[in-house]
Amino acid sequence: MSTEQFSCGTCGETHDGPPLSFAAPAPDFWRPEMASQEGCLLDADLCVISGEQFFVRGLIELPVWDTGDVFTYSMWVSLSRPNFTRAVDVWEQPGREAEPPYFGWLSNIIAGYEPSTLNLRTNVHTRAVGQLPYIELEPTGHPLAVEQLAGITRARVEEIASFHLHR
Repeated sequence: MSTEQFSCGTCGETHDGPPLSFAAPAPDFWRPEMASQEGCLLDADLCVISGEQFFVRGLIELPVWDTGDVFTYSMWVSLSRPNFTRAVDVWEQPGREAEPPYFGWLSNIIAGYEPSTLNLRTNVHTRAVGQLPYIELEPTGHPLAVEQLAGITRARVEEIASFHLHR
């Protein structure tokens, strides 16, 4: 547990942290009732909907330039069937980090960003076995893409935490 604390901009209380990551449990297109449907799968890292939509979980990393930390959003990206099949084929293969990046669409709305983060263009970079892929956002003027390229401050981490801890 962190011994650091921060003053919450939402409730005014002091919280431990701030946390350096937030995660989406599934792509926004997933519904709990799909778990029992044929052709549907959701596990910790992979998701298939109706045998026609394919997703992998990865990390959007935002460097925190005044502390040296990295803030992460653990989110889902849709892949084409061929790219998903290839990603699964090499999932446990040493050397998989040599794979070229897979094009995908960010498949989560990350609250607090306008316009929406849903369907932002990405490249998914496979990393060594046991590490989640790195999600590289297309460099655009979208606030999340700007934060990924430019980095954020600890004050921005506290702002994000204050927002997400009270949703």
